[in-house]
Amino acid sequence: MTDLSHLVQPGTTIAIRVAPNARRAGVDVVDGQIRITVTETPEAGKATEAARAALAKALGVAKTRLVLVRGATSRDKLFRLDGT
Repeated sequence: MTDLSHLVQPGTTIAIRVAPNARRAGVDVVDGQIRITVTETPEAGKATEAARAALAKALGVAKTRLVLVRGATSRDKLFRLDGT
């Protein structure tokens, strides 16, 4: 898994692109963009929650610190890192 701990700053916004229904989950940086693949389907927010968990793991923070700012039903999402 890709280490994104250098992005951990309270108040930082992190843009990601999510690919649901993937064969395997993972976090990669492609051309400067964070791409997260999840095995969950994009229904009832399952893929978004899986992406939040994967991003939190890559950042080394609790997933409750990541707040979805934009993109609940989109592949492109924007999370904000709250707390200290």
